Amino acid sequence: MNSWVNSAEILGSDLPLELSGTGNRRALLMDALREAVRSGRLAPGTRLPPYRSLAADLGLARNTVADAYAELVAEGWLAARQGSGTRVAERAAPVTPVHRPRTPERAARPVHDLVQGQPDPSVFPRTAWLASARRALAAAPDDAFGPGDPHGRPELRRALAGYLARVRGVRATPERIVLCSGAAHGLRLLAEVVGGPWAAEEYGLPFHRELLASHGVGTRPLGVDADGARVDGLTRRDRAVLLTPAHQFPTGGPLHPARRAAVVDWARATGGLVVEDDYDGEFRYDRQPVGAVQGLDPEHVVLVGSVSKSLSPALRIGWMVLPQRLVAPVVAAKGEREQFSSATEQLTLADFIESGAYDRQVRRMRQRHRRRRDQLVAALHARAPHVRVTGIAAGLHAVVELPPGTERSAVRAAAWQGLAVEGLGDYLHPGAENALLAAPAGDTPAPRRDGLVVGYATPAESAYPEALEALCRSLPPAAPPAAAPPSAAAPPSAATPPSAATPPPAPPPPTAAP
Repeated sequence: MNSWVNSAEILGSDLPLELSGTGNRRALLMDALREAVRSGRLAPGTRLPPYRSLAADLGLARNTVADAYAELVAEGWLAARQGSGTRVAERAAPVTPVHRPRTPERAARPVHDLVQGQPDPSVFPRTAWLASARRALAAAPDDAFGPGDPHGRPELRRALAGYLARVRGVRATPERIVLCSGAAHGLRLLAEVVGGPWAAEEYGLPFHRELLASHGVGTRPLGVDADGARVDGLTRRDRAVLLTPAHQFPTGGPLHPARRAAVVDWARATGGLVVEDDYDGEFRYDRQPVGAVQGLDPEHVVLVGSVSKSLSPALRIGWMVLPQRLVAPVVAAKGEREQFSSATEQLTLADFIESGAYDRQVRRMRQRHRRRRDQLVAALHARAPHVRVTGIAAGLHAVVELPPGTERSAVRAAAWQGLAVEGLGDYLHPGAENALLAAPAGDTPAPRRDGLVVGYATPAESAYPEALEALCRSLPPAAPPAAAPPSAAAPPSAATPPSAATPPPAPPPPTAAP
């Protein structure tokens, strides 16, 4: 038989094995099995039939199949273990054809993570949290283990009322605080109760805008500049406005005091609602944290906060400080009982706050994040002094501003360096982008800003320096200096060499803008 095709059932499915050509049947069988693994028809970990069964199905001698299995095991294509049969080796992963050749410089998946959004999980205060959990469980009343109140545990609401008043300037009683599973959950509840449309800063989390849209609440963008959101763009049609006044996300900087007063005036005059996302208000490094807008008018501002930045997003504990008129509707929207946040974790957080452990953790994290921020600024000053760093007075991220038109290429360059980082344009409201594209000829709308949003809190301590190196390698080079006009004292063809004694001035260091 010079060429033949047969098939064998492997794990309940027919696997055609093409043994074509002339020559040794063992070699033909080995070639067919290699090709089945290489193409992905036999995935890593797939169990092959016993050699006796395969020999019978293919009409081969048992020793022929046994020898083929043994040789493929020796080559690393298969793995044999006593009692579990012969399987495709895990390291013999299928090679998927690609349309462009892979190069050794390109990382298969991110090695370094500078995406904003979460603290380094390794610094969670396990020991202090466990101590609070023990105390909280020992002192917990019996009703803590029954159906939960949708307001949230009273112990935590009392602790939060005191903490927020002391640290964030919030005016609230425990009765005005409703617990939720995080800021996103709070926005869902407010969208259901308040309705739309809402205004939102033109730069912000796409997830929040999509969440509101999924609940029938459309958003329109408000411009953002160095003083925060342009609240003068609010209208009577807006039912609410979503702001990040303590530290505009992601561009940085607090909302200007005049604009804080103006947005409260708008809410009073129109009956609108200011939704204040206080996502990182505790993390200000160069001076005291900016107080919450809610303190200006508790009846027209909702403060939304959580422990996702200060402790961990895994805890799923957040809160809303509500105007009195919204407490009952929001609680009704949550349902008749608590379905989202564990009562035991709420009790633990209450003890964590009351014992002073939360203050200590925030101070520890503030020092850590400030040190990380300073490392970022120093690395950019040394390696890329032509870029500008903004938004660094607070928070867990900074914006590295780039020359116009270079953002996408910088993100791609970061991917080639194995670095996960996001472009500033990823956070731009689609309405703002569309308005820029549709601007009539002759109009001069503010151009889109190019930059990278660099989360410096996420990496582990040991990985951070390498992540900064990858970031610096990803940045576009400095633009070449413009050619000087010919000197009147010399003909245009005369070349005047620069003086070694008077080198060109060094570029300024990255700007530490708020």
